[in-house]
Amino acid sequence: MRNSIRAGLAALAMTFAATASAQAPQQPQACQRACLEGFVNRYLKAMADGNVDPALFAPNVRFTENGIQMPFGNEGLWATTSGLGKYQFYVPDIETQQVAFLGTVLEQAQSSATGPQRAPELVGIALRLRIVDGKITEVEQIAARPERPLGPTAAAASSNPFPATGEAVEAMGAPHPSFLQAVPENKRQSRADLIRVSNYYFDAIQRNTGQGYYPFTDDCLRHENGIITAGPPGTVGVGGRQPQGCKEQLQKSLIGAVTGIRDRRFVAVDRERGIVFAFAFFDHRPINWTWQLGELFKIDGENISRVEAIFIRGPYGIDAGWSTYEQGRSEQIQDVR
Repeated sequence: MRNSIRAGLAALAMTFAATASAQAPQQPQACQRACLEGFVNRYLKAMADGNVDPALFAPNVRFTENGIQMPFGNEGLWATTSGLGKYQFYVPDIETQQVAFLGTVLEQAQSSATGPQRAPELVGIALRLRIVDGKITEVEQIAARPERPLGPTAAAASSNPFPATGEAVEAMGAPHPSFLQAVPENKRQSRADLIRVSNYYFDAIQRNTGQGYYPFTDDCLRHENGIITAGPPGTVGVGGRQPQGCKEQLQKSLIGAVTGIRDRRFVAVDRERGIVFAFAFFDHRPINWTWQLGELFKIDGENISRVEAIFIRGPYGIDAGWSTYEQGRSEQIQDVR
């Protein structure tokens, strides 16, 4: 009797489970690498076309450009992008469903509010998107624009020895092949370890004394706004000159230059390729300005082998618009999920 009752209950349970399973909607699989990179491409095209497609964007999508929250769809680059550039560097994070990007777009701006329209110019862009249920819910971008004259007259010669960021990034052509190489599965590091090693870079630079911990490979190479600013012997830098090495530069040159690095937001980790993307702020208290940057790191074990960054100069103490006040002033790691 008991056995028959148990069998009946088991059969009933199995029937209920099968019915519930058949009625329950299937959960969509998480967006993988190609999917996340595709969202970047769709976003950039939508911005160039001025098309806020409800199939792509959540109704309450949040948007910041250069640390300022603005209405989405008709402000910042959304008002002026006329086309896409060619440099494309994606950092997909399949765990958090975010994707970061360094690249270029074309912007058609004017010399002043009433001035003539200028020819399209390249703009460097550092970008983060968050994807939820197949739609973009967060957009964070830094737009590194070229210097422009105010008014219709020709611009005076610039005192800046470096080319415009968009032009320099575009001239890089494509990410170095080492960035595209997958790390063998048995050697892939955890998310926490990749962030930890990347953060050594920020620790090394802030309030540098020349005697810190500098975890760089011997062939470490750094690009900033498309320009090689550190590299191994044989590297050709600005003006054809040999730059200092990543470690040497911190030991000998950049001593005391940065008074603090804060709001360290690690927003995308690509464990497959050992790449980490972060947003942060470099403060220079004696001269009262701050660099706002998007920066990525290629990690090789416990060392950093390559660095790329796009950054702009901002008012001293600016924040990203995504952190609390306390987080924005902190030098602690933020693993943004």
